[in-house]
Amino acid sequence: MDIQRWTADDLLHGADDLARVLHARVHDGASVGFILPHGIEDARAFWRGDVLDQVRQGQRALLVARDGAFIAGTVSVVLATPGNQPHRAEISKLLVHPDGRRQGIARHLMQRAETVAVEEGKTLLTLDTRTGDTAEPFYTSLGFATAGVIPGYCMDVSGQRFDATTYMYKQLQDPPEIRSHTRIG
Repeated sequence: MDIQRWTADDLLHGADDLARVLHARVHDGASVGFILPHGIEDARAFWRGDVLDQVRQGQRALLVARDGAFIAGTVSVVLATPGNQPHRAEISKLLVHPDGRRQGIARHLMQRAETVAVEEGKTLLTLDTRTGDTAEPFYTSLGFATAGVIPGYCMDVSGQRFDATTYMYKQLQDPPEIRSHTRIG
């Protein structure tokens, strides 16, 4: 298993492969921001739209797990945060193709995501996941703690009900020291 940090050019050439992973996960019931019907064109547009722009601008690190020619999974480390949160990054779209599940791919992607976050100067990771989903204990096993639960946060993939979301965080290192600023005026 090879995990690569993709550039914008990699994404332009590999968007179809990532679209297949996203499409398969949505149709498998993953709560990742999409509802059915969800066509392969919708998945392709997701990768070629905002994600491509964010990767190009250095606002998102896109990690891709490859097993030979097969794209097995992906995760994003969203690096662009508000000005008062320069130490924080967000984990987004941890996706493993159904054919690659239960093989440790998600764990390897998350370990690499943590490494990238530290390399980018981030000391705190945050994420959200559907409450009660199998991902919740997985993130806990990686050292993430629950910050809270928001009931009725988002629609399920069928659009038939609202699910709660659990917000989680992991302190990677002690927060950086804040230098005092001289205020003028």
